[in-house]
Order: sequence, then structure tokens, then C-alpha cells
Amino acid sequence: MPQVGDIAPDFTLPDQDGGMHALSSYRGKNILLYFYPKDDTPGCTKEACAIRDAEPDFSKLNAVVLGVSADSVKSHKKFSEKYGLAFTLLADEGKEVVNLYGVWGRKKMMGREYDGVFRTSFLIGPDGRIKRVYEKVKPELHAADVLADLNGHA
Repeated sequence: MPQVGDIAPDFTLPDQDGGMHALSSYRGKNILLYFYPKDDTPGCTKEACAIRDAEPDFSKLNAVVLGVSADSVKSHKKFSEKYGLAFTLLADEGKEVVNLYGVWGRKKMMGREYDGVFRTSFLIGPDGRIKRVYEKVKPELHAADVLADLNGHA
């Protein structure tokens, strides 16, 4: 997993509309790169809607939001339209980026083990360096935590 101070590993993935996005194309902006387990599940919906509601505050702070999961472009499109998400969702169906960032692995829920995406985020500065790593994110509080950090109240 990349650490604070590291240059964020670059990648290119398709968004919910099929357009391609390279992380490096966002240099000069703050980036919230957030990894989430699955479209349209309770925790992921809470997190996405909290970020959606805070989007104007992210914009004021020269920040873009990129959500990443292993779901398909089609799934992201449905999720985005259902909840009016105005930020970019990236489809990592081949799991290259979740592995690159160390957020894919063995999980346990209700006694069942399976492989999945850990709810983890990276705050990346305009210089492309990781400013903060958020592990075991609380979905409904995450947007406010990141905004506090961007405002220098960490």
C-alpha cells in the first residue's frame, strides 16, 4: 500500500460513461481517491451520498473526487444515476488498481470469507504525493473528515 509522502501510482481507468481517466491528468489539484467495496450497497451508498452532498465544498478547495471499485462501467452508471452522483466513478474490473494500491484482499462478513475491496481512501496533493491515507473509513463521516484535512484542521 502506498504511504504518506509517496508519489501516488498512476493508472488509467474508464468512468461511468466509458471515458478514460488517468490519475496523472489531475496534477495541480487535490484528489480524493476513494476505494469502496460495491455499488448500491448500504455503506457504499451512504459514503457516496455524503461525498455528493459535500461536492461543492470539494470544488471550492480545488479537489476532485474519484471513486474506484471493481464494479463494471454499467453498474457505475446505474449507481451514479440512481443517486445523482456528480463525481467520477472508475471501473476497475480487472482489479489492477485495487491491487496496485493494496486495497484488495480477504474480508469476513457474517462468518463468510471472500475477496473484496477494503474501504480505503488516499488524499493526494497537487504535486501527486499522498498527503493522507484513510483506512477503515466510516462511510457517513468520510467526506467531512477529508474536508477538515483539506481545510488544514487535521
